[in-house]
Amino acid sequence: MGLLGKLMGAKPAKAPTDDVLLLHSIFCIAAADGSIEDSEDEMIRAYANTLPEFRDMDGAEFNKAMEQSVKISHKYNRDMKSSLVVLNEIQSDAVRKKAFVLAVDIAMSSGDIDESEEEMLEAMQRILRVDDALATKIIEVIALKYTK
Repeated sequence: MGLLGKLMGAKPAKAPTDDVLLLHSIFCIAAADGSIEDSEDEMIRAYANTLPEFRDMDGAEFNKAMEQSVKISHKYNRDMKSSLVVLNEIQSDAVRKKAFVLAVDIAMSSGDIDESEEEMLEAMQRILRVDDALATKIIEVIALKYTK
């Protein structure tokens, strides 16, 4: 812990909201391969704007939520898998489930799910406390969306 952390305490002044944590879960799966490219960043913004949590935000509010999500990843040296631990702070069970649904959707949207995405999804399932039966159901339904 750094000097400021020792003086100010280990906890941030304000815990991230469920909305920010939901956005962070989207970033985590998009960055499962180690980076977020410009096209993925645009996809995240477009995807997030379809969600009720972000739909009515103006550009400045959404950018603030994005900045808060980026700060979370910086606390974990941009190691997105390690930063998943903050998803434990999601208060709403519905938001936990939604985060997993969105992660599966984003992972499947790119075509084949690679090993890093598979590992990220498994970690997210555990951290978000999504049981195996529900996870299987979510994967089956989202897979229908991408069936040719």
